[in-house]
Amino acid sequence: METLLAHSAGNARNSEGSFEKLADGTLIFAYTRYSGDDSSDHASADICLLRSRDGGMTWGEEEIAVRNDAQNVMSVSLLRLQDGRIAMTFVKKSLLMNPDQIACRPYIVFSSDEAKSWSRPVDITGSAPVYLTLNNDRLVQLKNGRMILPLAFLRGTSSGKFAQGIGVFYYSDDGGAAWSEAPSCCYPPNPSRASRGLLEPGLIELEEDHLMCWFRTTDGCQYKSFSYDNGLNWTPALPAVEFRSPDSPLSMKRNPETGELYAIWNDYHPSRSVRFEPNDSNCWTAGRTPLVLARSSDNGKTWTGHTILEDSPRHGFAYTAMYFNGDDLLLAYCCGGRPTCRNMLQDLKIRSLKWRELL
Repeated sequence: METLLAHSAGNARNSEGSFEKLADGTLIFAYTRYSGDDSSDHASADICLLRSRDGGMTWGEEEIAVRNDAQNVMSVSLLRLQDGRIAMTFVKKSLLMNPDQIACRPYIVFSSDEAKSWSRPVDITGSAPVYLTLNNDRLVQLKNGRMILPLAFLRGTSSGKFAQGIGVFYYSDDGGAAWSEAPSCCYPPNPSRASRGLLEPGLIELEEDHLMCWFRTTDGCQYKSFSYDNGLNWTPALPAVEFRSPDSPLSMKRNPETGELYAIWNDYHPSRSVRFEPNDSNCWTAGRTPLVLARSSDNGKTWTGHTILEDSPRHGFAYTAMYFNGDDLLLAYCCGGRPTCRNMLQDLKIRSLKWRELL
């Protein structure tokens, strides 16, 4: 089953979301809904919710969960916490006194009534104006209860453009009431190269105390780092050659039934890459095709079952949200392209797969 959230007049972009399930079985999907005719990352947008009462086959009307009270709110994550609440994280972008300067910081809200209402947004970092990027569907709670949010600090410019990314990690051991920055960062391994550094990190718990983090880079593949103390300290980031990719993020989740890891990314392995149409004045796709799913039965050491989900040469596919719901794997990802879009981020697809059929 597929649902397309296409842009339209006065709604220039629908982008980047996250799933969760309510106590009564209703699925919710939070995403960034832009208002107006500007689809750029800093344009006006709200966080909206959709609800499905039939397992993701159909979705109801959007409702605003977080209203934009700044420059922009986007990059949402939903997560059911161990105490029963639902947490939602997102970034808020705010103009500084200089019109060319923008602050971008992560915020968190909670719902104790199954997404009927949300608490007041709280700034996770509480720091001076900085530009910290956060991807959608990234908030993690470890088995020991610690919440971790992987971020990229963009140094070099105040707007976050053309800056090198450094991986930083914020964690909470009291259910999200207070947050601290981990003492260890992940620095770009080749800071002198013409590289954008380590961007758009995600992480997953492999086993007790042992985490893996991955990063989008401009070096032809994802990079990866490991922590052996629940996210406080991290090994130097090294190329993850198993994830060849363009300058595009990767998503990963664990199947709760089999324990296997599932990863989705733009796989540039020669056996799966496609001849994509280059960017032009009509549409920007960043070469983000094909979109490939693979799985690992050994905590990420090896990957098998590579399956092409999308391979249109005229579209880009990225920023995938993943949610296992029984036999279904729910996905949502940006899918814009020619001839209807100027930017691959403008349109969003919600899709349901039978994961057993992919084995």
